[in-house]
Amino acid sequence: MPERIPINLVVNGESRALEVMPWTTLLDALRDRLQLTGTKKGCDHGQCGACTVLIDGRRVNSCLTLAVMRDGAEITTIEGLARDGALHPLQQAFIDHDAFQCGYCTPGQICSAAGLLAEGRARDADEIRELMSGNLCRCGAYPNIVAAIEQAMSRS
Repeated sequence: MPERIPINLVVNGESRALEVMPWTTLLDALRDRLQLTGTKKGCDHGQCGACTVLIDGRRVNSCLTLAVMRDGAEITTIEGLARDGALHPLQQAFIDHDAFQCGYCTPGQICSAAGLLAEGRARDADEIRELMSGNLCRCGAYPNIVAAIEQAMSRS
């Protein structure tokens, strides 16, 4: 049996030391070891986007990256987007536009949208839809999701 590997992650601004097995995904480390359950396990194959987090400011499917590969990285989960008790503009926009139904995909949608805004590549609804295509919503709340992202884009 391989030994656990010590890693250090900066998760939502807090340094977290862990010892993980070499095959532990970042998703499992966040959910099972750090009790950050906002990040969802959907397909576990990188096809749905429910597990999207920000790693060093870039959106990444946490089910497809091993925790040991992210040693020293800055990780932002849905729990880390709000600051000083105030919702992130995307979180508020999702509420304003009722951009969720069951809510399962919402954390990944919001984290992906935060990365999208930081990238600055989307200029209109068509580009938002294209650049968010890796995040699936089984409930079909896409028009409201796009409207929420447009609102946050106009305020940033």
